Amino acid sequence: MHSIRLDIKDSVFDKVIYFLSNLPVNEVKIIEDTENVQKIKPKKFSAVSLDTKGFSFNREEANAR
Repeated sequence: MHSIRLDIKDSVFDKVIYFLSNLPVNEVKIIEDTENVQKIKPKKFSAVSLDTKGFSFNREEANAR
């Protein structure tokens, strides 16, 4: 007896499983059928802090610009 491990794209997966299912049951047995899902790493965002101590906002001065 032989064992085969395959990486199959989704576009042909149904065809391969159909083929294997139609082979004689006593000669071929599908032991494991798993889907490989790539884990996406969460992105880490960092904020920039601004030191605004001592800053006063003057609306008239801002409007004059």
